[in-house]
Amino acid sequence: MSASTRHFILFRDIPLMYGRVPKVANSSIKASLCKLLAEKPDGGLKTTADRFWRQNTHDETQLITAAQARRLRETHFSFSFVRNPFDRLVAAYNNKIMEIDDVPSPMQKMGLYHAMPFKEFIKLICKADPTEMDNHIRPQAEILITDKKLVPKFVGRMEHIDDHWNRLRNRMKLEDLPTLGHLPKKNVRRDERKDIINYFKTSSLIDQVLERYAIDFKRFYGDYSIDKLILGEQLEKQPPLQRGVGKAKRRQNANTRIQPDEL
Repeated sequence: MSASTRHFILFRDIPLMYGRVPKVANSSIKASLCKLLAEKPDGGLKTTADRFWRQNTHDETQLITAAQARRLRETHFSFSFVRNPFDRLVAAYNNKIMEIDDVPSPMQKMGLYHAMPFKEFIKLICKADPTEMDNHIRPQAEILITDKKLVPKFVGRMEHIDDHWNRLRNRMKLEDLPTLGHLPKKNVRRDERKDIINYFKTSSLIDQVLERYAIDFKRFYGDYSIDKLILGEQLEKQPPLQRGVGKAKRRQNANTRIQPDEL
């Protein structure tokens, strides 16, 4: 269900939540999280499927809404990753519109169809009813923010995925959570980002996206120029968005027991 509003994976036995944003290394992150399961999951479904996390993990996980996740923010650590909105739309267009003959049902309900022109694709999604948007093109802010509050305590950027993944692993260690391994590469289709400008050739297309995805740009990419995002240039490295680091450090220090030196 690509239009599901249950955007967060909640672990039963680990105080951990993941805010899943499609087209943002989502398949790779799910594959990594699968290794945290205590019991081997049932077969038959890939980790990319919603049903896997609802039915195949022996009740070790469930899918919850952003509002439910926010209510657990004092007891659980949550994380997510975001992506340049222009780049994410190009990825969704290539994957769901051009590569697949039968586009996902939620996209069909929006009026999207196989091999449609990119210009029409942008026009339709930017005018779409938010309640009917497929999650692959839903603004990232609508997935990760509720009541104007950002839910995850850690938000990395896909443009710095290697560095930010390592920072996430360090943060989880600070939170006394199981260590994640290296991030596997799943469903990687475009290594080069400089093709973005080939899609956004007119100011009209750019303006439509800037308006519809305004909060994404402001909240997650406000420290970069729009020109740089459209050109797909290498972005200057910035730290991930984090909150609660100081609190986690104080908690870790309080739990540390200093042993006397043995003479």
